[in-house]
Amino acid sequence: MKNILITNDDGVNSKGILAAAEAVKDLGNVTIVAPMKQKSGAGRSLTLRTVLPAKKVEMADFTAYGVEGTPVDSVIVAIYSLLKKPPDLLISGINLGENMSSEITTSGTVCAAIEGANHDIPSIAISLHLDEEEKFSDGAKIDFSLSKKILKRIAKKVIESDLPDGVDLLNVNIPDTGKKNAEIVITSLARRMYTARVERHDLPSGGSGYLIDGDAIFDAMPGTDVYAVRVKESVSVTPLTLDFTSTSDLINFDF
Repeated sequence: MKNILITNDDGVNSKGILAAAEAVKDLGNVTIVAPMKQKSGAGRSLTLRTVLPAKKVEMADFTAYGVEGTPVDSVIVAIYSLLKKPPDLLISGINLGENMSSEITTSGTVCAAIEGANHDIPSIAISLHLDEEEKFSDGAKIDFSLSKKILKRIAKKVIESDLPDGVDLLNVNIPDTGKKNAEIVITSLARRMYTARVERHDLPSGGSGYLIDGDAIFDAMPGTDVYAVRVKESVSVTPLTLDFTSTSDLINFDF
């Protein structure tokens, strides 16, 4: 029986992480280790020189732990302490909100999967495209049925066949369509998923504060994850590698 580690950045009590566990419970022994609190946007942040409290969390049908740290902290604590041996598969999600384009480096969900891949564990990040007001809800009204179906299908394939050569992890994004089925397409990362906007606010105590915000981008190039999910309402599967090295020839670049 394979061992499956599930984490996220929405917190150990998120409805999305429970949906992920339910989706793959027939594929292996599931253990949940995730941040105790919401850690969206944490990226690959790692806590150093600080003792991280961790405790068992009551969860029907699953062994679960909450860690007072980031998603990456949770992965490392799980692999090197809480689990008896490294898992055969790591799943990060199901995240409430999409994680696409080159902006995935800010995502705690995707970076938890990157951390798993960095320790030679086949890893899957999975996120569900949602309206803005639903992204930070408790998830009680969210339909995870399509996400669970796709996750089980992909996880089963990875367990049986491993990832292809040159692929370290998969980034999966599910459209918020009411359809029970959606086409699965292999995509590349779009350049951006949101525009950037900063709002200045005067603080009651004096000085200024700044709110970082933005609007969703829909006019992405065909073949990208943003186009697949937001325009075609398809399931996007983007194969990723840990090697950020560009293949461009710099021989004529004058340093």
